[in-house]
Formats: sequence, structure tokens, C-alpha cells
Amino acid sequence: MTRSVDADALNAVVTPIPLEHQGESGFGPLAGMRIGVKDNIAVAGVTTTCGSAFFADGAPAEQDSPVVASLKAAGARITATLNMAEFAVGVTSQNSAFGGPRNPWDRRRVPGGSSGGSGAAVAAGIVDVALGTDTGGSIRLPASCCGVTGLRPSVSVVSNDGVFPVSPAFDAVGPLARSADDVRRVFEVLVGREVPPERAVRIAAPWPFVTSDVDPAIESALRRVVAILHDCDYEITDDPVPSADRAQDVVYTLIYSDLARLHSERLTTEPERFQPATLERISLGRRISDSQRAAAETDRDLFRAAMAEYFRTVDVVVTPTMPVDVPLISDDPSVIPISRRMGQLSYPWSLHIGPTMSLPIGFHPQTGMPMGAQLTAAPGRESRLFELAATIQRETDWHLRTPPGALRT
Repeated sequence: MTRSVDADALNAVVTPIPLEHQGESGFGPLAGMRIGVKDNIAVAGVTTTCGSAFFADGAPAEQDSPVVASLKAAGARITATLNMAEFAVGVTSQNSAFGGPRNPWDRRRVPGGSSGGSGAAVAAGIVDVALGTDTGGSIRLPASCCGVTGLRPSVSVVSNDGVFPVSPAFDAVGPLARSADDVRRVFEVLVGREVPPERAVRIAAPWPFVTSDVDPAIESALRRVVAILHDCDYEITDDPVPSADRAQDVVYTLIYSDLARLHSERLTTEPERFQPATLERISLGRRISDSQRAAAETDRDLFRAAMAEYFRTVDVVVTPTMPVDVPLISDDPSVIPISRRMGQLSYPWSLHIGPTMSLPIGFHPQTGMPMGAQLTAAPGRESRLFELAATIQRETDWHLRTPPGALRT
């Protein structure tokens, strides 16, 4: 007998979409696939709330965003909009409109963010695939926390039209699904072309990456994955990633200065309407000077030049997605310390313009929560990530495991 997930308890869905408005499901490469959409991406006839009290009572979107339109044209059914961190700010998925989503593996814990509802809905079987957005780790962190596979594509490869922004220079729309194969199928529709797997040869597994202060269970899981790749005849190196330890502060400076500008009027006229943690984070941008931003832009360009050189000799680099176990939901109004810690290893790959994928690499021996690894490649080389992820998922079953009560498809 199929066990039914308590979707209400997860708080992952914002708006269920009636069957007659889900799109045609009989034809196309994604025929019948159930897809949920993060609630900062426009779906015709549905209010795009961005998880915020500012937009919760707004008018429905007049038309689909290009990414939603392409999925419908490919036969997918758009079944729901999904909960998220307010204005896609933060990795704990707090918001002022509906309260945050919860992790289906342990509802006391965060699902990651900002695409927390997307990660939770896929893990729980509410949808087959979800669209998320990733600025500093907002697809990869929910994928890791919820035990699914998520892709942050190369910057500007997938359309951001009809998506409420965080920082346009960093925002990327991408899919989350149980398997890398389903992620690839949806990505091909989003970019309008086939992406055949391309075998990577030289795999870098630098240790430490950014910090040596990584949960020992996560370090051990990553080493198991690297051993699997070695046994599958990939060449393994330990080439260090240059300047990765500085990347988080560079990205923070650029993103938060963008956020302060984007929300300037709301910060001035109605700051009390923000969820407190969102207000705290967006307000950081007001203290960033023009000279600090200019210095961060210079550091960004230097990092990207170093990455272009790095990927001349490395095909894919393997790093942990998070350095810590999935945190418990906290009543602490300040989420900045835990947010910085959760995103410590995702932010360098946000500064990079190439693709990064997070996939499951096991479960924490003390808590049973999922753990994830990031695979990163040069710009436009998503094909190498799909091939490597498919290899890992052929050799393991971590991505097939589901939380108690998950819907079976």
C-alpha cells in the first residue's frame, strides 16, 4: 500500500494548481511529469508571492515565465508553486507570508534554502521535479539537506525572465529531482537542446576546500565517493581551488548591495513587514560602500580568471555541499551565523560562472540526515556533470532512498 506524505505538515506547497490549468500532459519529452515551481517564478493565473507578506495578496501573473512555458510545451504538468525563503534571501527558508517549509527527513530541521519547498517537495514525492533558483546556494543546499539532486546551471544559460530577482548577475534557475537523469531531461527542455553526457577524465578532490572544519561524517562520505570514482577509472587529483576561502565575502558584498538597492523603498517605508531574519540580511547591504563593492568586483574578476585557468587541466572538481549536518529549525531571530556556515562551501561556486550540481552521498550516522557533494565544471560543461553524477548514481542508491511517508511514483 502506498503511504501518503502529510504535505500540510511539510508546508512545502503554496498554491496547488487545478488539473485543468496544469498544462497538457500527453505529448513531449516530459509528458506527464509533475513539476513544482518555486514561488518567485511566474505561473500564469497564480500569484507570485516570493514568500513575502508584501506580495502574498498580489494579482495573479498574467503569463508564464519562459521556463514554465517551455516545461508545459514539453508535456509537463505544473502542479504547484512551492514555498521558499522570503524574496529568496537566506538558506533556512524563513518567510513572512506562510512560515517556512520543513525537512521531510526530520520536520524539526530546515530543508535548506532559499528553494526549501522545492527540495522538500521532491524528497517527499509531492512532485517529480521542482524548479528552484540559486544565487548563493539556493538549489544546492536544499538538494543536500533533502537528499535529492539539484543543478545550478552556468550563469545566463537558462532564462531569468519572469523570475523575481535577488542579484541578476548571480541568479540562476535550475531543476531539482531525485536523479541526475531527470535533472538532465528538464535542463535540456529549459535550454532547448539535447545535452549528451561527456565523459570527464581528470577529477579534482581538493582537501581541505575553503575550510578543514567539516563534519567528519561528511568528510568520510566524500572520500567514499572519490574512491568510487577512482575505481571507475577516473583520474583523481587534489588540485587546490585558488582563492576559494575569500569567495564567500566577495559574493556577500555583491549580493547584499544588490538586495539593498532592490528593496530600498520597502526598507524605508515598511521594514516591519519583512520576516525579521530577512530584514536583518537585506539590511546588511545598506552598509556596503561603493568602494567596497568595487573591490569585490575586482576580486570576482580575479577569481573567475583563476577558474578559467584551473579548468584547463581539471574536468570536474568534487567538494562537499555543506560543512555541517542539517541544522534544527531555530527561534533565534538572527540566522546570519548559521547561514554563513551552511553556505560556506557553496558560495565559491556562485562566484564561478560555470555549473555546479549537488547530489546525495549518504546519510549522517548520528542523525540520519542526507549529506551532499558538489560537482563543478567549466562554463557550459553541464554535460560532464551529468555523466559523472550518472556514474555515481549507478554505483550507489543514496538518491533512491526516500523519507518516511514519501509518495511513491
